[in-house]
Amino acid sequence: MKVLVATEKPFAAAAVNEIRTIVDDAGYNFALLEKYDSVEKLYEAVNDANALIVRSDKITQDVLDKANELKIVVRAGAGFDNVDTTYAKEKAVVVMNTPGQNSNAVAELALGMMVYAARGFFNGKSGSELKGKTLGIHAYGNVGRLVATIAKGFGMEVSAFDPFIPADKIEEDGVKVYKSAEELYANNQYISLHIPANDKTKNSINYELTSKMPKGATIVNTARKEVVDEEALVKILEERDDFKYMSDIAPNNAEELLEKFAGKVYFTPKKMGAQTAEANINAGIAAANQIVNFFKNGDTTFQVNK
Repeated sequence: MKVLVATEKPFAAAAVNEIRTIVDDAGYNFALLEKYDSVEKLYEAVNDANALIVRSDKITQDVLDKANELKIVVRAGAGFDNVDTTYAKEKAVVVMNTPGQNSNAVAELALGMMVYAARGFFNGKSGSELKGKTLGIHAYGNVGRLVATIAKGFGMEVSAFDPFIPADKIEEDGVKVYKSAEELYANNQYISLHIPANDKTKNSINYELTSKMPKGATIVNTARKEVVDEEALVKILEERDDFKYMSDIAPNNAEELLEKFAGKVYFTPKKMGAQTAEANINAGIAAANQIVNFFKNGDTTFQVNK
């Protein structure tokens, strides 16, 4: 049994060592492909792999077609839109993610970006505090829940909208529940985005929603760039001097936004949400354990392409 770790952007060395140990202890063969500079190298490496661990690497139809022995792909992280899950299902390849392993890292980044925005990007001028400000969490999953916990530590008033989680479960955390996205945006100065990118959510953060936000509005996006309507973002930034947009994923029109709205927009140089030593190690270990459990016990708990 061959378990391949294929990461253009490598895991931390400690994570690789932990993964190798888990794979070796299970009696499987460990293989590593890091910092590859051509998809052909990936094609060659996956040819005889039975299991594959990736990070943000693109696992397309072409890659899957080259992987003749592949049974499982685990994306080390929560998002999995870099894997063609539909085609993988057609080829009887199980696709999993590792939910929760990066959550704290992403949540801390979201609050850090709020502080950065509130303090005017540390420009030497007087800013504002998060204490007493209202924060709306759009999607109350693993990350959203941790954002709420940290934000309450700052003294923020926290609310959430998530149609897939029972209201009483959210209220148990001391978080107010809104029944619609419209209500959430209309009643919060800060919005933290945690929705996935799919056919229903792409471009859903539109002018109708953003225009409802009160004075001093800031949207923090540590989810996916596709969920934000970029034309609507330009419009609201043009209309309102008080509106800020902070994102861990640079939009397609990033250059235009930075040129036109300096001091009102910020994008990390590359996606930083999971870029902590702890998250890196946790996600890699979880991926390896899930592969072992899949082969030894038939465990498909985290399968995303059922």
